[in-house]
Amino acid sequence: MELRHLKYFIAVAEELHFGRAAVRLHMAQPPLSQQIQKLEDELGVRLLERTKRKVELTASGKLFLEEARLTLQQADRAKRIAIETERGIRGRLRIGFVTSASYSILPITIRRFRLEHPFIDLELIEMIPSRQIEALGDGTIDAGLMRPPVADQHLHLETVLEEPLVVAMPNDHRKAMQKSVDLKTLAEESFVLFPRRHGPGIHDVILVACREAGFSPHVSYEPNEMQTILAYVAAGLGMSLVPQSISGFHSDSIAYVPLRGSHVRIELALATRAGEPCESLKSFCRICSEVGLEQVSRIRKSPPISG
Repeated sequence: MELRHLKYFIAVAEELHFGRAAVRLHMAQPPLSQQIQKLEDELGVRLLERTKRKVELTASGKLFLEEARLTLQQADRAKRIAIETERGIRGRLRIGFVTSASYSILPITIRRFRLEHPFIDLELIEMIPSRQIEALGDGTIDAGLMRPPVADQHLHLETVLEEPLVVAMPNDHRKAMQKSVDLKTLAEESFVLFPRRHGPGIHDVILVACREAGFSPHVSYEPNEMQTILAYVAAGLGMSLVPQSISGFHSDSIAYVPLRGSHVRIELALATRAGEPCESLKSFCRICSEVGLEQVSRIRKSPPISG
């Protein structure tokens, strides 16, 4: 049984006349009669009672008509969904992200994407970079927001945000009220940093900044999440170097002070599998890049909050 057989039957059942049904279907009457007979033979059920004067539905035919209509509606829906998915109108995207991305470009990106693509389901999964790389490889996620570098030739990376590091310190620290701070003057301080295995990108950038300042940081705590790092700083357990976009969180207990004389920048990149992405993913990447550019512009215009 094919969908066209259902269409033929529905036309005859609604017209209750083979001639009118044939005109409606743009076909000759004899082939239509043959196809209906073939359908009944395949089902082993008589759907129509035919006489010289009229055509009527049998009891089985009436019930079959209801199901045939539902079947064609579902088939049309399946076709429409497939086309809309191909065009990026409908579907699902699974996005991995590092915690710090949720403090910068991710919320605005999601909001704009949902406005443009209300029928695309977004699944957001917080992941450390190494897990994102694995998930991209096995298809668990479609894209990942992470801190470079990423040594995987099967992934495409696009930098969506580049920003300076600032010092996050307790707001009662003696340097908290300064307009800027020279990193080398913090050589004796205790730091709260990501462990390298969880955040190699940001960890390495911070070490580079400290080495340029002439010291290796004394790390007192290594929490796995950015919010935990900020909580430790707020509690007075040390200071940290964080992306400037985070400035303002826990502003009642943390001072965010710009680094003086440092040109070190921290990147946030969107990673996707190499190859041609689907239309919805292309759109997500575009919006993410646009939001990143706007964020960079705001960062340049607005100095960090200092206590």
